[in-house]
Amino acid sequence: MHPQIDSRTLKNKNILCVDMKSFYASCAALARGLDPLTTRLAVVADLNRRGSVVLAATPALKRDFGIRTGSRLFEIPDHETIIKVSAQMNLYLEVSTEVTRLFNKYVPKEAIHTYSIDESFLEVDGTNKLWGSAEKVAVLILSELKDTFGLTAAIGIGPNMLIAKLCLDLEAKKLGIARWDYEDIPKKLWPISPLSQMWGIGSRLEKRLNRMGITTIGQLANYSLKRLEKTFGVMGNQLYYHANGIDLSELGAPILHGQISYGKSQILLRDYHQPKDIACVILEMCEEVGKRARSDHKAGRTIHLGIGYSKNEGGGGFHRSITLENPTNITMEIFHACMHLFHTFYTQKTVRKISISLATICSDEYIQLSLFEKNRTVKRKLGYVMDTIRDKYGKDALLHAVSYTEAGTALKRSKLVGGHYAK
Repeated sequence: MHPQIDSRTLKNKNILCVDMKSFYASCAALARGLDPLTTRLAVVADLNRRGSVVLAATPALKRDFGIRTGSRLFEIPDHETIIKVSAQMNLYLEVSTEVTRLFNKYVPKEAIHTYSIDESFLEVDGTNKLWGSAEKVAVLILSELKDTFGLTAAIGIGPNMLIAKLCLDLEAKKLGIARWDYEDIPKKLWPISPLSQMWGIGSRLEKRLNRMGITTIGQLANYSLKRLEKTFGVMGNQLYYHANGIDLSELGAPILHGQISYGKSQILLRDYHQPKDIACVILEMCEEVGKRARSDHKAGRTIHLGIGYSKNEGGGGFHRSITLENPTNITMEIFHACMHLFHTFYTQKTVRKISISLATICSDEYIQLSLFEKNRTVKRKLGYVMDTIRDKYGKDALLHAVSYTEAGTALKRSKLVGGHYAK
C-alpha cells in the first residue's frame, strides 16, 4: 500500500525560484558594453588550456554555434564574431550581491535563500498588500533585473522549494514565468523521462532506477515506498515523496533535507600517473572536507572516495565508501580511510578526477576518546585551531608540505574564487 497523500495538509506557500540566464556570460558581455542577447561570447575557465571547460555561453553563441556550458575551448570555432573571456569570479559575486539587494526590496532578508551565485529562492507570502500576487512580484523582479542590470531571468513559482525549482527547470526557463501547484504534479511532472531531467536525479541514480523498471517520474511516484527505502535508505524515502511533489524543508535548508554531507570534488589540472602524487591531492582534499565539517561542528562516520580515470585510457573509475566505528572530522583519519579505499580499488590507471565526501553526520561532540590513541582529542582541537588561522589569514596561511610539491594543487587553488581565477 502507498501512504495516503493529502495536499490539503501540506505547505502551500508562494515560493519563487529565480534563475539568471547565462549569468556569467551576461555579466561578461555587459562589462564590455555589449548586449548579452546578441553577442556571441563564451566564458572559459582557463584560456591557456585548449581542453578547458566553457562555464557559460550567451544565447546567441548557443544558438548559432551549439556551444554551451560544458563544451571545451577547442570546440569553439575561430570566428571573428566570437569573444572568448576568462572567468572573473569577483565580478560575478559583486553582481550577485547587488541582485540579492534588489530581492530585498520585495521581501525581507530572512525570506531570501541564495541557492547559488545565479539562483535564489524567495518566499513572497505576506507581501501581497505591497506588491500583489506572486506572479506580479515575478513580473516586477524580471523587469527590474533587466532595467537595472541588463540581465534576463526565469522564475518558477510553487507551494514549496522543490516544486518551485522543478517548475523553473521544466517550464519557466522556456516561458519566463510559470507556476506549478500540487495538482499539476501528475500531468506535468509524472510524464518526465528520462529520469535525469528531474532535479536531484543524476545519471548513476537513473541507471539504478531503470534497472528496477522505473523509467518515468510517475512510475517512481507510484512505486513501493517500502522497496525504495530498502534499496536506497533515507534517499529512497525522499525520491518517493519528491516524485509526488512533497518537500518539507524550510526556506534556507537544503532541498534534499536530511541528506547532509560534506564533500569536495575536483577535476585535476593534468593527468596524474603516480599513486604517491594522487595521495598528495587526496590529503589536500581531506583537509578541505574536514574543515567544512568542522565549520558546522559536525563529524561523520561514512567516507566516500571517487576516482575518475583519464578519457585517454577509456575513462571509468570507481566510487567506494567505508564506515568507521566512530565519527570523525579529523583530517588524517579521513585521509587514512580514503587511502585504504584507494589502495583496495585503484587499478593503476591515469587519474583525472577525485571526489571525497563525509556522510552519516552527527555533532562532533560524539567524537569518542580512544583507549589506543591518547592524542585524539588534541588532534580534534588542532583542526579547529588551524581552521581559525586560515579563516583569519587566508587559505594558504597553513598548508601541508605536499601542497608545495609539483603534485600539490591547494596552493594554486587558494588563489581562485569559486574554483576560477578572480580576475
